[in-house]
Amino acid sequence: MAAKQAQKETALAKSSSLLKWATRALIFGVVVVICRYLDTIKDRWYVLDPTELHELAKSAIDASPNNTAGMIEHIVANLTATYPSEVIRINPDTSEWVFNNAGGAMGAMYIIHASITEYLIIFGTPLGTEGHSNYMHTSDNYFNILVGEEWAFAPGALEMERYPAGSVNHMPRGTVKQYKMHEGCFALEYMRGWIPLLLPFGFADGLTSTLDFPTLYHTALFTGREMILNLLRGKI
Repeated sequence: MAAKQAQKETALAKSSSLLKWATRALIFGVVVVICRYLDTIKDRWYVLDPTELHELAKSAIDASPNNTAGMIEHIVANLTATYPSEVIRINPDTSEWVFNNAGGAMGAMYIIHASITEYLIIFGTPLGTEGHSNYMHTSDNYFNILVGEEWAFAPGALEMERYPAGSVNHMPRGTVKQYKMHEGCFALEYMRGWIPLLLPFGFADGLTSTLDFPTLYHTALFTGREMILNLLRGKI
């Protein structure tokens, strides 16, 4: 009798375990389907346009030649005037600069806009830097050079790519490059796609190498604040 009871309990335990794994597999499958569906419709949540941003970058260069601060002011003023504050949040505080260590490169950035599907920053350094571009598997990257020059290299290429001021280095998602920004190089960087999935790349060096926790804190604070303020406007 005891043996039969033990066998029954064992069978129930196996059945319960199979049910748990089946439930987990079902949930995972549903999540994958939802994510794939959202990826097909994410374009409807884009507000900024890469072509218009490139034209804006060039107009900023023309309006303030050899004046990086003037270019930034021109860009922010234009974006603020173009996009209603009820639709999209543009961060007007040009004093909110933080260091950014990612992929071995180091510079400073000012977050102009951050939402779930779009990210617009000024990034650069007066000293020069180089590193890994990041595997852009969740976003397209548009690197509009404002000042200086960027060099880039993809595996298999025997010559470097050159991007002077006024040009844009477009890296479609899935693109990997080594890049170098020379002394005094600053860019208007626009990313569109699933921005939160890019954040681990942005935090990895700070957590494993520089251990610059105040910078990590301010980066998370500014990014999170902008994303929340955009969500409150209905901007995904």
